[in-house]
Amino acid sequence: MATEILALLSLLPIAVVALLLVVLRWPASRAMPVCYIVCALLALLIWKVPAIQVLAATIKGTIVAGELLYIVFGALLLLNTLRYSGALQAIRTSFQGISTDRRIQVIIVAWLFGTFIEGAAGFGTPAAVAVPLLVGLGFPALAAVVAGMLIQSTPVSFGAVGTPILVGVSNGLAGDGTLDQFALDAGYQDGRSLLMIVGLRVALLHAIAGALIPLMVVCMMTRFFGPERSLWPGLQVWRFALFAALAMTLPYLAVAYLLGPEFPSLLGGLVGLAIVVPAAKLGWFIPANANWDFGPPSGWDAQWSPAGRSESANDQSSTQAEATDSGTDPARGARSVGLWLAWAPYLLVAALLVVTRQQTLPLTDFSPVSWIKSFRMPVMNILGSNISEVVMPLYLPGTIFLLASLSAWGLHRIPSRRYLQAWADSLRTVLTASVALVFTVPMVQVFINSAGGLAGYEGMPNALALGVKNLVGDAWPLFATFIGGLGASVAGSNTVSNMMFSLFQYNVGVQLRVDPLWMVALQAVGGAAGNTICVHNVVTASAVVGLSGREGSVIRKTLLVFTYYALLLGAVGYCIVWWSSKGPLNLGTVVLAGMLLFGMGLVVRAHQRSEAAQ
Repeated sequence: MATEILALLSLLPIAVVALLLVVLRWPASRAMPVCYIVCALLALLIWKVPAIQVLAATIKGTIVAGELLYIVFGALLLLNTLRYSGALQAIRTSFQGISTDRRIQVIIVAWLFGTFIEGAAGFGTPAAVAVPLLVGLGFPALAAVVAGMLIQSTPVSFGAVGTPILVGVSNGLAGDGTLDQFALDAGYQDGRSLLMIVGLRVALLHAIAGALIPLMVVCMMTRFFGPERSLWPGLQVWRFALFAALAMTLPYLAVAYLLGPEFPSLLGGLVGLAIVVPAAKLGWFIPANANWDFGPPSGWDAQWSPAGRSESANDQSSTQAEATDSGTDPARGARSVGLWLAWAPYLLVAALLVVTRQQTLPLTDFSPVSWIKSFRMPVMNILGSNISEVVMPLYLPGTIFLLASLSAWGLHRIPSRRYLQAWADSLRTVLTASVALVFTVPMVQVFINSAGGLAGYEGMPNALALGVKNLVGDAWPLFATFIGGLGASVAGSNTVSNMMFSLFQYNVGVQLRVDPLWMVALQAVGGAAGNTICVHNVVTASAVVGLSGREGSVIRKTLLVFTYYALLLGAVGYCIVWWSSKGPLNLGTVVLAGMLLFGMGLVVRAHQRSEAAQ
């Protein structure tokens, strides 16, 4: 079968997801079973993958879905515990002491705190931490999910202490051999040197695109969730947004250069918080009389809140909706909790995420990550196939959320009856999300494990990439980021996308006679951006705040930022690899100029509309 036809067929499961979720606005619980069936039929009938392999991939997907639901449950339980203890009220008050302006709050919580959590844990954990925290502060649930998804771009390549580079790129390039051998064959000193080069290039590309991410998050808030429905209130805080972006990305870039791929996001987020929070308290770069809000909850769109309800800023969450239905109000009877006690569970989460991801502790030979991973439940060679999965329950962030919840139960002296109610509320919300995830993740696994069929075709991911490469030729750098992004959006992981496509991207660079490590870097940044439109990440983040069924609404918004990210860095990559042979006036610079003019047009139009409204 022709390569181009195979590429179109490989694209079909992704296209069906886009059609049902984004265009037809089906809830994921209805759309994903259909998408799973489409993917399974393609594997069985076109790729001729043995039925036992499809079933094994489905079983692995179900196991992974269970891990995700465990993370969702833990995040929900922590949120509900803090609501029943009254701690969220204290946290809300502390943020009001920094700034009552929602634009400033979302930058601090989503961009900076979310980056720190991504650097420590990765794998979608920022959404499970930052999204419920934003809801607890009084953000509409849908706005919180969108913000939580948008920041899963710049920090992701160095998430979980560098896993997408150290595991994804490393294993992807090594193939069946070792990275050190691959590096020697490619003319580099060793595997670590090669990864340092890739990591620095990835950080540089992210710093370019990430400079506008905080401003984009704010503009998305004001355009889609503000009373004005305008970009202009978001654009008015451009100085603070750019300051917050640089406060993270400059240390991030320095760490990538000095220390390597492990700590750019973790230390970048931490340094950014240390710089930006005091600056916000002093009012630096913030417009005078800044106090922007979403307007009264009674005027919110019904789709912004769980179960189609508009709730008060103090009580808005899925927990509140469910608790009210059951006759128990989380806010009623909660004791006053001091600020440090209120923050203690989140500080415990951050500390445990950092410590448990370290290879060794300072001045010791003890490896926390090795010890944590030693508790494992392997499911090897499922149904006799080569598909396996290893569950490491202590490594999953869900366990850390559970420990934090239990600590809050004791520290905040929550009555047992109210704590049990928090468990019940969390379980009900998880059950709502389970249908979507139980079909989403198995579809992903069938898609990934479609190689080795009797038809002899490449697996669907590689068939898709090969078809695009044959179609676009020298323009490939413009599309390399999109391939990485599509890989991550389907697989749900920048790490998996890098494992699938790093060697492919490297080989394309060799064929084009350009520096192949730039192609690997474009793959990595595109894969990071793909997390913003990843279906099961959106399903997970939505479930945490009781918005199961609104996944299409989230993706329609995050798709705009993914397109910006992938197109901008694809154009930058094109300029870098072809500058010496094609000169400064090339396809990349044309695309960059077009994006600049488009952005300027948006700003002018937003200002004109604001002036007209006044």
